[in-house]
Amino acid sequence: MLAFPCNQFGAQEPGTDAEILEFATSNYGATFPMFSKIDVNGEGACELYQWLREQTDGADVAWNFEKFIIDRDGNVAERCSPIVTPEDIAPKLADLL
Repeated sequence: MLAFPCNQFGAQEPGTDAEILEFATSNYGATFPMFSKIDVNGEGACELYQWLREQTDGADVAWNFEKFIIDRDGNVAERCSPIVTPEDIAPKLADLL
């Protein structure tokens, strides 16, 4: 799991990268890599998210915690809504790795 904080959704990530990392680790026990804050929608969207959206339905990312599952060959296997939990996804991952 990789996390890419984004402040495009209700200004939920206004802090610095260090503040966001501290919040995620101290409040949620996050242990996965946390990257720098990016834009995921619009003209300023980072190239990764432009590609992820192109590989699925092309729609904007709906909210923080939207997930993209990538298979071992680098293909987008599935796009999951923000309400889908990592526990919901776990059984699918074994088949992809």
